[in-house]
Amino acid sequence: MWKRLAVRTAVVAMVGAALCLTPAPAGASPGLAADPAIASSPNVTAAATYTNSRCGNTSGRVLLTFDDWAYGDPYRATRIGGNLRAKGIRAAFFLINEHASKYPDIVATLRQQGHWVANHTWSHPNLTTLSDSSMRWQISNGVTSNRLRPPGGAYDSRVSSIASGLGYRICMWTIDTLDWQYVDGARRSAMSIRARINGASWSAKSSGGILGHLSTKYPDALPGIISDLHGQGLLFCHNRGPVGVNMPFPLTCT
Repeated sequence: MWKRLAVRTAVVAMVGAALCLTPAPAGASPGLAADPAIASSPNVTAAATYTNSRCGNTSGRVLLTFDDWAYGDPYRATRIGGNLRAKGIRAAFFLINEHASKYPDIVATLRQQGHWVANHTWSHPNLTTLSDSSMRWQISNGVTSNRLRPPGGAYDSRVSSIASGLGYRICMWTIDTLDWQYVDGARRSAMSIRARINGASWSAKSSGGILGHLSTKYPDALPGIISDLHGQGLLFCHNRGPVGVNMPFPLTCT
């Protein structure tokens, strides 16, 4: 599984330094601009800067994210979404559209539940290995949104530029659960995933994003993760009801 290759070092460096920024995409929708009401919040400054690693989260709260697809159990996504909504938590789902396009009701339901659903390309290729035209096709045929999570976290200036031209900002993460890994022949356990998040730095959690996948034991770890972070005085993005196609900047987490 190429999911995390050489990009691991780059992502870690980016999380630590939080210096990788993207410009506003060309032809971006109004949803990409800071909402004056949000900007005036005591948690957000009017001059907020978009940071790839935080996906536009400036709230001090934690954003839970879910990647790929729930293979063999596609409606696991909406069950997760319903459980989080019941807890007042808003999350972000980055779905592979080769699968999601066959289940438009899942995308619609997640948004109705108050969760953002964004682009993870059509078929999950390493974008840095594609030609410009192939990359544009993969992004253009992904779930329609204004955030792109590059498969495997693999992106460079060319990917950023092409994505920006299509109206997308790069959306990464500050905590990687490594839930996709196999440990002693089995997927990383829910307990191990929970421990990784619990032990992450405060700076990675506050205004951060947690990366996990729909097909692993990450969803099973959610009750413990939520309890742990609440115990540390952290809150999650607040679910205030249905959302549209685009993710605002700053994210509406409060």
